[in-house]
Amino acid sequence: MIPRYTRPEMARIWEPENRFRIWFEIEAHACDAQAELGVIPKEAAAAVWERGKWEIDRIDEIERETRHDVIAFLTNLAEHVGPEARFVHQGMTSSDVLDTCLAVQMTQAADLLLDDMDKLLAVLKRRAYEHKDTVTIGRSHGIHAEPTTFGLKLAGHYAAFARGRERLVQARADIATCAISGAVGTFANIDPRVEQHVAAKMGLTPEPVSTQVIPRDRHAFYFSVLGVIASSIENLAVEIRHLQRTEVREAEEYFHPGQKGSSAMPHKRNPVLSENLTGLARIVRAAVVPALENVALWHERDISHSSVERMFGPDATVTLDFALARLTGMMDKLVVYPERMQKNLDDLGGLVFSQRVLLALTQAGMSREDSYKAVQRNAMQVWEKGGNFLDLLSSDADVAKHISRETLAPMFDMTYHTKNVDMVFKRVFGE
Repeated sequence: MIPRYTRPEMARIWEPENRFRIWFEIEAHACDAQAELGVIPKEAAAAVWERGKWEIDRIDEIERETRHDVIAFLTNLAEHVGPEARFVHQGMTSSDVLDTCLAVQMTQAADLLLDDMDKLLAVLKRRAYEHKDTVTIGRSHGIHAEPTTFGLKLAGHYAAFARGRERLVQARADIATCAISGAVGTFANIDPRVEQHVAAKMGLTPEPVSTQVIPRDRHAFYFSVLGVIASSIENLAVEIRHLQRTEVREAEEYFHPGQKGSSAMPHKRNPVLSENLTGLARIVRAAVVPALENVALWHERDISHSSVERMFGPDATVTLDFALARLTGMMDKLVVYPERMQKNLDDLGGLVFSQRVLLALTQAGMSREDSYKAVQRNAMQVWEKGGNFLDLLSSDADVAKHISRETLAPMFDMTYHTKNVDMVFKRVFGE
């Protein structure tokens, strides 16, 4: 990814230095296991650890001739290890190194993403409790529906990210497998105990059937989980974008001193962070379909998946890491306007209580169809001409036959719609 959307810690996972360090550890641990089994001299395994070095520029130079990255690495390693290097990579194939390394990198990336999600969840929980009782209008199809609270909105997003975190934990476990099984995965030239040893040392589990490559359904699941998390980011970002619209103005991104909203219009305060998050979510999701397509490889292996993973492995994780951090910062400083929320609630003269009136009329003996007609015709007058919904209902003869104004008035009470917020919070936060 470009530096604009890259955080250093995640970037380091995908840099050549980390990749070659992991390659070295895989090879060195394999040598230890081979030595314990008596396949290679113990002195050779010790020499790999003692003299094992590599230079990125030298590897690149060798690869320009060999056109093979693992061979280039092994050649450079041998230049430092010396004669004992002939025992390195015994019975192994390139995919043993590449796939096991990728599994390590993806678990490292998942650990950072899980930490990102913990920070986001902490902020969402704090802001949800802060606005647990901040009444606002709920919308369906973008149109006023019934009252809710801003805290309840945020609790819903918290729950989505909590589910995403659980999925990521599962995806991390699913991807954390090791393959040291040799050509076509039969262990013909390498003892399965080598794989078990390397897996234990690298924090992985042995892949049950690797067929020379680790099955790509694991990677597809991993990237699909990242895509779902990205969609949850976009879902919250779109909510903030809508709430910041001039006509709504119920919440907005923090506008820093000295910040400029437009090169042409000095008055502008744009939802640039949430718009940016919407775009970043598209980048993360772009990895999902190629990852699914990578599942179908020719026979025991091919490398059609390789180019995809070399690009989307870093891009998807780096982008999601940045997006989660940006969303956390945005929600931490989000400016909320309860007074504007109340104004918007009051704008339609009480129409948001229409369902409660409808239900009351049916309870009072009016058919549901007639109740709906009576409530709707008065509601449409408010929509089209303005006015007070309670006044119109009170003067409607059909309504008055069943319910008096004195009975109707208490139905226009906001607290009716917030009475179960505590219960929902207990479900979400377990408190």
